[in-house]
Amino acid sequence: MAADVVLSRELKELHAELSSARRERSPPAEERASPAANHTARAVSPEELAEEEKLKGELHELIDTVKEFVEDAEKNLSAHPAASVMGAMLVGILIGRLLGRR
Repeated sequence: MAADVVLSRELKELHAELSSARRERSPPAEERASPAANHTARAVSPEELAEEEKLKGELHELIDTVKEFVEDAEKNLSAHPAASVMGAMLVGILIGRLLGRR
């Protein structure tokens, strides 16, 4: 459940970064409305738009995949709590011994 909060926060940060990048690339509304300013405003090429749409699609696929992974993990933990705790304990012991040898 704590992973859901962290995951949600990370996804919101990614979304905010994409939004800010889009705002940086597109001119303000005043410049778009003014014909005199259009010659100085940078036009977004079709290749850039296609790449942005591709990136959005990949981001949505990543979000869906991560959500499915978290849901599957929660189902497995709920179905086998004792095995999950024992597995986590064994992995912790193994990592502790490996780091303790240094």
